[in-house]
Amino acid sequence: MNMILVIAAREFKTQFLSPLAWTILAILQFILAFLFLKQVETFIMIQPQLATMDNAPSLTDITVTPLFGIAGIIFLLVTPLLTMRLICEERRNKTLSLLLSAPLSNTEIIIGKYLGSFGLSALIVLLITIMPLSLLMGGTLDFAKVFANILALLLLTGAFSSIGLYMSCVAESPTVAATSAFGAIFLLWILDWSTGLTDKPSELFKYLSILRHFQNIQSGLINTLDISYFLIFISFFIMLSIRRLDKEHLQK
Repeated sequence: MNMILVIAAREFKTQFLSPLAWTILAILQFILAFLFLKQVETFIMIQPQLATMDNAPSLTDITVTPLFGIAGIIFLLVTPLLTMRLICEERRNKTLSLLLSAPLSNTEIIIGKYLGSFGLSALIVLLITIMPLSLLMGGTLDFAKVFANILALLLLTGAFSSIGLYMSCVAESPTVAATSAFGAIFLLWILDWSTGLTDKPSELFKYLSILRHFQNIQSGLINTLDISYFLIFISFFIMLSIRRLDKEHLQK
């Protein structure tokens, strides 16, 4: 366990040695801050109308939920960039052989790499969370829904990171890893769209749709089916990454 944390800390720090992480952090904060302020402005404009409505949407519904929903879409685009170098960079720099020859198990290497990458995503989620919390200075929030949105986004980014890690294990270059990860994530994202095109939507597609599970949790309906989906999803791709590294280890 100690070695996993050492690898995770090293990977987390390494990401900030590249301008890519800083650039993504800056761009994400700028875009999401702008969209958040627009949502707050919209709430202020329609607040007189909401006061006359029964069961009107709350401040949380109008500002927080859309913010985290947009953040999920942006993570779909940026996570492949954050994960593409996890193993590919080691292979390209000829340091993967040294890592595999170290007194570390492949499981420790993969889980450490995963946690280091996911740590950056979790940091971004934390920075996003600060935005809606600032509304407490002049309003009230539904903390249950805020927590549900944080949980949904963390699970979503965890799933994205696991796919990115696996693609970085199998691809020969970071560019191919990023492209493959984006394609796989995007496919899982749009699976839910296809269920509305037929009279009898596929139950398999409904279950595999990452968007559907994300939105279920985001709405506040936290259940074991959606939580287990993400946990199984993450575990599955981590196991595939370990198996891929085992195969590469045997070839050395």
